[in-house]
Amino acid sequence: MTVRAALTHPKYYDVTDHTWPAAETRQLGPVTLRRGLGGGSRVSSATVDDGRATEAEIIAAEHAMRDMGQDHLFMIRDGQEVLDAQLETRGYVIKDPVVLWTCPVDQLCDVEIPPVTAFYVWEPLAIQHEIWAAGGVGPERFAVMHRVQGAKTSLLCRCDDSPAGTGFAAIHSGVAMVHAVEILPHQRRKGMGVWMMRRAAKWAAEQGAHELAVLCTQSNGGANGLYASLGMQRAGRYHYRHNPEKV
Repeated sequence: MTVRAALTHPKYYDVTDHTWPAAETRQLGPVTLRRGLGGGSRVSSATVDDGRATEAEIIAAEHAMRDMGQDHLFMIRDGQEVLDAQLETRGYVIKDPVVLWTCPVDQLCDVEIPPVTAFYVWEPLAIQHEIWAAGGVGPERFAVMHRVQGAKTSLLCRCDDSPAGTGFAAIHSGVAMVHAVEILPHQRRKGMGVWMMRRAAKWAAEQGAHELAVLCTQSNGGANGLYASLGMQRAGRYHYRHNPEKV
């Protein structure tokens, strides 16, 4: 007999919404609409309460997304198979399956970080903006970081006396979530991701958070391998569906 893994706890979707917030959200029937202003899929996708919507409600949401100048994009949360099939029938295709990794904060605070290897700072330095820009994280996503209310910081790693990578972390309801991790290509495979996550955990502990979380596309084998090597556990998943015929 196959035993299905437990569904993603709703708190993690709430943490994501608060640590990487849309410019605006509004309710249209069972659909939550998000205005992203170019900040990426997480802040631009619509979600459906309990995964249940009529065809008329989906069409109304499509019109609203078009009026906002956004693609027809829905986030399909874990367990929303009916909605997933409904959108597939309407011509929507899967985009960017995502894995959620979590662990207790203390789990990554057991090793001393080498001197001048990883730091946290707010606001980010100019070099961090350059690293993000090189990875496609531009001013629209930096605007998302500025919208966060509450504890937040940026992360900076160095290797061989040179900048190596950057990231962003914010806390909601005791969970610190890491976003926008970028390691420069020539600094990869040098352990920079490990030290960044450990620095994030230490910062989170100082802020009183009890859990560390990070989202990663399923296709990013290197990053998923990193989080697994740190002993983090898969705690959730979601994917998007968009309609290429209606953009």
